[in-house]
Amino acid sequence: MTDLPFYQFLHDVLPLWASVTGAAVLGLALAFVGAAALPSLVFVAVVLFGFGAPVWLWVTFGVIALVTLVKPLRRVLSGVLMRLMIKMEFLPVISSTEREAIDAGTVWLDGELFSGKPDFKKIMAAGYPGLTAEEQAFMDGPVQHVCDMTDDWDVFQQRDLPQATWDYLAKERFFAMVIPKEYGGHGFSPSANSAVVGKLSASSAVLGITVMVPNSLGPGELLTHYGTEAQKKHYLPRLATHEEIPAFALTEPGAGSDAGAMSATGVVFKGEGDKLYLKLNWRKRYITLSPISTVLGLAFKLIDPDNLLGKGKNPGITCALVPTSTPGVDISQRHDPLGIPFYNGPTEGHDVVVPLEESIIGGVDGAGKGWKMLMESLAAGRGISLPGTSTAGVKHVGRVASAHAVVRKQFGMSIGKFEGIEEPLARIGGFAYILEAARRFTNGGLDSGAKPAVVTAMMKYNSTELFRQAVNDGCDIMGGNAISRGPRNAIAHAYINTPVSITVEGANILTRTLMIFGQGAIRCHPYVLKEVNAIEKRDVAAFDEAFWSHVAHVGRNKVRALLLSLTRGRLASSPVSGPTAKYYRKMAWASATFAFWSDIALATLGGTLKRKEKLTGRFADIFSWLYLGSAVLRRYEAEGRRKEDLPMVQWSMEYALSEMQRAFDGLFDNLPVPGFTWLVSGPISAWSRFNRLGSGPSDDLGHLVARIIQTPGEQRERMFSGVHIPEDELRPVRRLETAFEACAKADDLSRQLRKAVKSGQIRRGTPAAMVSAAVAAGLMSAEDGKLLERAEVLREDIIQVDAFTKAEYFATALDPERTPVTATPDDSTGGDGAEAIPMA
Repeated sequence: MTDLPFYQFLHDVLPLWASVTGAAVLGLALAFVGAAALPSLVFVAVVLFGFGAPVWLWVTFGVIALVTLVKPLRRVLSGVLMRLMIKMEFLPVISSTEREAIDAGTVWLDGELFSGKPDFKKIMAAGYPGLTAEEQAFMDGPVQHVCDMTDDWDVFQQRDLPQATWDYLAKERFFAMVIPKEYGGHGFSPSANSAVVGKLSASSAVLGITVMVPNSLGPGELLTHYGTEAQKKHYLPRLATHEEIPAFALTEPGAGSDAGAMSATGVVFKGEGDKLYLKLNWRKRYITLSPISTVLGLAFKLIDPDNLLGKGKNPGITCALVPTSTPGVDISQRHDPLGIPFYNGPTEGHDVVVPLEESIIGGVDGAGKGWKMLMESLAAGRGISLPGTSTAGVKHVGRVASAHAVVRKQFGMSIGKFEGIEEPLARIGGFAYILEAARRFTNGGLDSGAKPAVVTAMMKYNSTELFRQAVNDGCDIMGGNAISRGPRNAIAHAYINTPVSITVEGANILTRTLMIFGQGAIRCHPYVLKEVNAIEKRDVAAFDEAFWSHVAHVGRNKVRALLLSLTRGRLASSPVSGPTAKYYRKMAWASATFAFWSDIALATLGGTLKRKEKLTGRFADIFSWLYLGSAVLRRYEAEGRRKEDLPMVQWSMEYALSEMQRAFDGLFDNLPVPGFTWLVSGPISAWSRFNRLGSGPSDDLGHLVARIIQTPGEQRERMFSGVHIPEDELRPVRRLETAFEACAKADDLSRQLRKAVKSGQIRRGTPAAMVSAAVAAGLMSAEDGKLLERAEVLREDIIQVDAFTKAEYFATALDPERTPVTATPDDSTGGDGAEAIPMA
């Protein structure tokens, strides 16, 4: 038998089905792990030999092998393909502003998630930092104190922060968190910046926004990274002490998302002694702190008609610092953003003349580099401020809504025990866990120097959207206590402020549809940007390397997506064992599926994909929840795998998987694939719905999460840490917490009292009367009676809402002396007078 050919040996020893199955399994295994070209070709050759392939098939294989392995031959084909793609405008045309946005920042762990084969060991090794001792002391000291001294209701009534608060902010250098210590600032980390603005915002949106803006995109940040030494020495110490109040003017009536439509200009000209100056003209709006600013950061198009700078007549978008005392600057007006009284307004400049070198950030060298400066700053900043405020906002809502759910009774029991209330409570608790995980995870990357623009866009969009849903849920739970404004209300102003965070730093619609996936598909994909660059440079060698690696990448992910779907992720490895291992495997499954269909969309839609915003939005949702899910798993590991936190982790991961599934469902229903759309929207869509990544948290899991956040103790405090708890017992959050703790402590006693009433041992009456009767009957001790009576007094107090006399209500009106008109029928006109009734 040894004299027989190998293929004959296989035929005689092994049945055909076994040979075919073995070859298929080995081939799929090689594709699954992404084997290189040479071992893959060797495998194909062995299979051809083993099955006695005919000569024509060997010739075909030989041609393919030669083209694959011999680079000069392969590059001939690559050159043809590259020219064809250029002619067909297959890849998107990238404008100069888009190019700078894509090039800004870095690719971080988002690259792993986009790859289709994420290295979870690497992801789990990423930093998850807390605060330094100095930063924590600032949180516990100045931050706590300024929150205590600032009453949010009073701020809204006076339409400004108290002067004492402004003075304290200056004294403790709150505007200087990002300014280095050598210039008089705190030099805090992104983690600290995020934590501080979060705590301030949860206490008072006006306080938080006022501190957030100078520590985000603005003169301080831009000068620190791009200013000349002379500019830093002049401005940074003055900004640190609040001697200068900064604002940054970017948005215009005709230029919001489209920065290329900016109309603000700065014309270069020579003045006395041949010194260079700028003549600036602008109309900007929505500029926070503008009405009180002393120095205005300004983005404009630089025009150099005589090429005095040697950079051409139109160097591009530039950033400059303009003292607002300069003739021609107008900051006299304010906007009213939903009645939230933080300083925000339009600004105009008419023929404003400033010295060029001193004004352009970075001096002459910074001319034309403004857009790059802004994009690089936002690449980090989007992951700090708004995610910080949104995370703290969800925690604040969770704290007050869960407390209210315990204190508020209906039908003789706390409303938090009703399943209808448990459901939104679980969402709020789960969102709080997810966002704190993602906030700290992202800040860990930023602390280490990464500037992951796509990740921070995910954070900005998802944190503000989850906060929007959480505050809506909180209002539903708290009912009239949420909508009746006044000094007792703990949530109304958070609700009112929600659209502001949705709109700023890139409106959420834009962020989701264009930035997360539109830029992410180019920036985070391992090969697309290389292909784009190669085509722009007409570099066949670079295109050859990127394109064929891309082809192999698609083949690997196709097989991974298929096999992981068939096995529900079980073929993927997990870096941990235990109850969370299955989530790593499902995340690997989701990543492979996402990566494969991303490439299908890129291949079939080409340059038109970025205009298919409904599709890119769904891809963005999948990508976002891959990241948020990874952050949840990282938090669980970083915090020592606390067993009691497992329901929070499981709820969060089940929610993440269900959101990815929802996005995949919409994708398969709507993705056009020429010739195969029927296959995608039919069998593939049906299989995906049958073989789901996840269907959402179960009712039992939601019950556990709702119980956790309604139970006083260390775990609840960890879940809602970092938000302001006032010292003043009359402030709404402190009032709620006091009542919550008392009612939770007396819960068993309250249950005993209900049983006694139901059994007829005591008669129904006021809480005080029933408690007295229970003590007299020996059903509870006098000490327990006092505890229960106190809880009932606090419960009665907490359900009260604010009410005002007419004089109080109209005290802040334009005409406080105005007397409301009473509706009276007017027989002479036949009217009923209803139009005269003022609606409060």
